Amino acid sequence: MSDLVLREDRDGIAYLTLNRPEKLNALTVALFKELDGHVEQLEGQTGEIGVIVLKGAGKCFSAGHDLGDIASGEQMPRPNYQSHVIERLANLPQPVITAVHSHCYTGALELALAGDIILASDNAKFADTHARWALTPVWGMSQRLPRRIGQAKSAEMMFTAKTISGQEAEQLGLANTCYPEETFEADVEAFCRTVLENSWFSLRANKKLLLETDGMALGDGLSHEIYYNEGRGPDMQERISKFLKK
Repeated sequence: MSDLVLREDRDGIAYLTLNRPEKLNALTVALFKELDGHVEQLEGQTGEIGVIVLKGAGKCFSAGHDLGDIASGEQMPRPNYQSHVIERLANLPQPVITAVHSHCYTGALELALAGDIILASDNAKFADTHARWALTPVWGMSQRLPRRIGQAKSAEMMFTAKTISGQEAEQLGLANTCYPEETFEADVEAFCRTVLENSWFSLRANKKLLLETDGMALGDGLSHEIYYNEGRGPDMQERISKFLKK
């Protein structure tokens, strides 16, 4: 790996940083290859890593798919390669949190939507500009965005290509929370620490249930929860005993 995606581990958190700041972290096939390599490693590191944070270096999260890469004819390892990597990221056993500051446009938004949770800075700018460039989404926009904010608001974003702020994203439910720009990194880490205080077993088991039952009818989902849940974690007794001793 070179340095298009950096990984830094901090006490149970793996930070993956898109690292093309001079190009506003525009997304290329080469960058996706590095991201895929990191994701492959993280799939087997559930004992060391409890939460993954995806973020961008420099001025923004990402300006989106590199149009120059498209124009030059992308050489992909396999058809639909980027969508495969995004799906693999979304399906990591650990919770994935996307930390978005400044630009998050189109392909970058599709990548951000792989996160179970999106945390936004108040300088964040979200948009789907496929229609501006005579493109249609192939990295998940038409499926993940409506599941996040609903069909009508997704249609509005996709049809108008308008930009929404971090505060608007929070109001829509696109972002879970919007933090001040000046404290954003510290707030993201504090959020992750709150998550990591809970059982890592339960974090993974709960995410698995959410993924497996997405789109099911209520009755089917309830049955799945009852009969296909992961049961009790190995740390359950210790956690209950610690609570009772308070």
